Amino acid sequence: MIHDRDNIFLVGMMGAGKSAVGRQLAAQLGRTFFDIDHEIEARTGVAIPVIFDIEGEAGFRKREEHVIDELSQHSGLVLATGGGAVLCASTRLRLKERGFTIYLNAKISDLWHRTKNDRNRPLLACADPRQRLEELLEARDPWYREVADLVVETGKPSVTRLVASIVEQLEEVRGLRAGAVSDPRGDAVEIPR
Repeated sequence: MIHDRDNIFLVGMMGAGKSAVGRQLAAQLGRTFFDIDHEIEARTGVAIPVIFDIEGEAGFRKREEHVIDELSQHSGLVLATGGGAVLCASTRLRLKERGFTIYLNAKISDLWHRTKNDRNRPLLACADPRQRLEELLEARDPWYREVADLVVETGKPSVTRLVASIVEQLEEVRGLRAGAVSDPRGDAVEIPR
């Protein structure tokens, strides 16, 4: 399949670095950056936990699906999805059809370290948040890999070094030149730390 849009989508668990990497990647490539969670908060005027409290996870996922559908119809953007966006089959299809998807894969220990003090994560508001992270990753990892054109291990590199590595790999693997992704979809490529 030939990509007719030059979007880059970032998927991965909460705490994987989608927002930080996406912001720098967009700046380096001269693209517009969107963080789905921030976009939903801006449109509703309330924080994600409030949406979860009022509408539940199902209501939030509907909003997420709608915003991803709307934004992914444009081109020239880098979009950081929510960690659970891949649970929706239509969203997975849109990610595959409308751009180049990068899975930012992180170890549980890194995810836990990055999210343990964040009170803006409703799915981790439970008795054992680390165990919940493990369960979520186990359930979602196959979906992340299904949509991924590229799998990047986030690990220890700084965001700047990680973005530089991603750009280099995009240029080599996908022929990203002058901001356009146009090569056929192939197997996901692993970028080691």
